[in-house]
Amino acid sequence: MPPTHSPHLLVRAACGEPIERPPVWAMRQAGRWDPEFNRIRAGKSFYAFSEDVECAVKASLCPRRFGVDAIILFYDITTLPVAMGLPFELKAGSGPVPDRPIQTLDDLRSLNPVPDPDTYKHIRLLLKRVKEELRDQLPVIVFAGAPFTVATYCIGTGKNVNATRQFAKDFPQVWNGLLEKLSIATIGFLNTLIREGADVYQLFDSWAGLLTPDEYESWAQTHHRTIFAASGGVPRILFVKEGPYLEKMATSGAEVISLGTRHDISAARRAFPNLVFQGNVDEEILQTGTPEQVVDATRSCIRAGGGHRHILNLNHGVDKGTPTVNFEAYIRAAKEPNR
Repeated sequence: MPPTHSPHLLVRAACGEPIERPPVWAMRQAGRWDPEFNRIRAGKSFYAFSEDVECAVKASLCPRRFGVDAIILFYDITTLPVAMGLPFELKAGSGPVPDRPIQTLDDLRSLNPVPDPDTYKHIRLLLKRVKEELRDQLPVIVFAGAPFTVATYCIGTGKNVNATRQFAKDFPQVWNGLLEKLSIATIGFLNTLIREGADVYQLFDSWAGLLTPDEYESWAQTHHRTIFAASGGVPRILFVKEGPYLEKMATSGAEVISLGTRHDISAARRAFPNLVFQGNVDEEILQTGTPEQVVDATRSCIRAGGGHRHILNLNHGVDKGTPTVNFEAYIRAAKEPNR
């Protein structure tokens, strides 16, 4: 990307520009681990909470008090299929569950690949309100689920990759048509949010790391490339949970590749010097370690990142059992790595 002249550390880092230190944020930085988040949620169901714009604004901004370098909006990757015409509910222990899983070509036809932006108006209002509250002090990250991962929720298999494979084998027209529709809808969704002020976006393909190389190419990589090629103008981050296919991720079209603990950032930097890497402090250390261990792990990650083309993050999201003091230690170590 051309020089941004952005005031935001994270945006400059994502574009490969010189930075004074690696910026820091965390996936699920607004979540159940934070007592303030739980106070704001006040027992509301997930979708009722996330669709209440004022509550979602407060939730999104909760991590600001810790000193993060970016705010990611609080909503769910199933927001888009809901807008396309497939209602979901969040079930404890099962995650997002569709009211009526996509199973037939008729089910597929019921999904609108170009939903009116008013169908996700609460996300657009959330973006507007968070930007007003921040007054350009921090960049705003938006996100979408990649077609493969979202499709697994639409058919009701989720992270059960064997069940997904069986569905794709039994109903190839439905499966491939679903991926195509989700790809088109994702492009429209992201471009709307970019036009309305998003500073960065992250594409989440949480379950694609479980695929074989051929499956990954067909069901994930093809759609990553399509989406990144059609939705630009801001830095783009690709996240595949513990994704094993670094070379494929590196050629997806994203400026920033989020790494899990299976990859060494210093080695990735040597292999792909023109990319920016995000990660990869182990979230289990934040969950179960001491603040001192968190500090050590964070500083080690910063050293591996080399201080350039690196955005500090975790290998996955902040777990609901993470002590607040450990998240504080993570941010503190990121901002004072040599003390």
